[in-house]
Amino acid sequence: MIYCSLVRALVTSAALLGAGLLMAGCNGDDISLANNAKANQPVPPKLIADMTAKNMDLQSPILVRLFKQEAELEIWKQDRSGRFALLKTYPICRWSGDLGPKVREGDRQAPEGFYAISPAQMNPQSAYYLSFNTGYPNAFDKALGRTGSQLMVHGDCSSRGCYAMTDEQIAEIYSLGRESFFGGQKSFQLQAYPFKMTPINMAKHRNNPNMPFWKMIKEGNDHFEVTRQEPKVDFCEKKYVFDAAKPPNATRDLVFDASAKCPAYVIPDEVADAVREKQATDLAETARLIAKGTPVARANTGIDGGMHRVFAARVPEASTGLSEPGDGSSLSLMARAPGTVPSHVNPPKAPSDNLLMGAPEPPKLAAAPAPTPAAAPTRVANAAPTAQNDGFFSNLARKVGIGGAADATASTPPSKPKASEAKRSEPPRQEAAAPKTMAPKHDAKQAAARPPLRASVSDTPGPAAKDNQVSGSAPIVSSNSFDSRFGAVK
Repeated sequence: MIYCSLVRALVTSAALLGAGLLMAGCNGDDISLANNAKANQPVPPKLIADMTAKNMDLQSPILVRLFKQEAELEIWKQDRSGRFALLKTYPICRWSGDLGPKVREGDRQAPEGFYAISPAQMNPQSAYYLSFNTGYPNAFDKALGRTGSQLMVHGDCSSRGCYAMTDEQIAEIYSLGRESFFGGQKSFQLQAYPFKMTPINMAKHRNNPNMPFWKMIKEGNDHFEVTRQEPKVDFCEKKYVFDAAKPPNATRDLVFDASAKCPAYVIPDEVADAVREKQATDLAETARLIAKGTPVARANTGIDGGMHRVFAARVPEASTGLSEPGDGSSLSLMARAPGTVPSHVNPPKAPSDNLLMGAPEPPKLAAAPAPTPAAAPTRVANAAPTAQNDGFFSNLARKVGIGGAADATASTPPSKPKASEAKRSEPPRQEAAAPKTMAPKHDAKQAAARPPLRASVSDTPGPAAKDNQVSGSAPIVSSNSFDSRFGAVK
């Protein structure tokens, strides 16, 4: 049963291949992506065992949370009770910019906020091994005139405004997203924060000019934490609105416009009451911490982003930059780094005065730092396929009606370099020692353009055992949904 989903994917690929001459819209690129070994790597057995222990199904919905200061990416998964529970935490290999939202193209900032990831945003032909587009800018960002494109979560541990993992990590994360789509989830939510929204962090950063924005997205964080459900996200009056519902006597559905006045809406009492209680407790604790003299974080001294300490400890002359360990985090105790750190990685440099008044703390600044020269030629993660090659996930999703370009919140530029062209400009990278697995047959030119597979991630030494609206919680679908939704594509 461990490789069941992969077998189904390959069977579907074979069916597509056999019917290629009869299916409208089917082409060689789709077949190539359907047989893409990187994108079809199975979920590791150890992770499946963890799901079983936590009462989760392989293809149940997922939710992703990112924290810059802690340099952590969390995968949450819906269990059989219908609530989301934490499945696994991944250390982030590299993120760039400062604490705070992305404002403009080229500022090197990694986005903060709430985004929806549809099948169309999954990129199996990324120049950075595998990737998915965050969907920046969303409707809120656009209403404020913010610009930027190609903001990804990808491999290669190299960031220019993205969240970069190791190749092994992104392969595992990608497989979890793929399985959730096979299970019927139309999009999964990405929540990106400057830090964990705790009273101590709010106290330390109380004078940061980004605090009004952070308080706004903290409300969404609070909705998730008290309900363990994916919050429904809307935008109006250039602000986020969470879990809005129609008033009791309303006859029309709510219509939200990020730049227009908010419609009349209510928040369900059980959610609103729980959120108010949490916020009151957090505010009281934040005030207590300030009163007892919790120091304020100093301004950024020019550090560009951060790197989790488990990676920084393995890179010569590297520092964690703006990243600091989270409360009680066990990731720093890993016996080995979860994946291969490329030799060309450009880590944060140790600052000369990166100290708080009396205590160490990552500095921050509202304005984005000036770009620094890249250590290697700029590469594009190829956020979405071109018009001639929409991609296997995107085409397949449109045929069965569970997503597509209209569902994505990403701002897609008119043209993007092909993955093969981007890869040819890449410098050689240090490869993992793991052998290739499940590699499909390609011609020589295609094989030369793609890096070998990476082994799955293990947290312990030794081998692993085994737009504008963000949709609400997706129902759990039975494991045979792949056959019913994807097995009879016309």
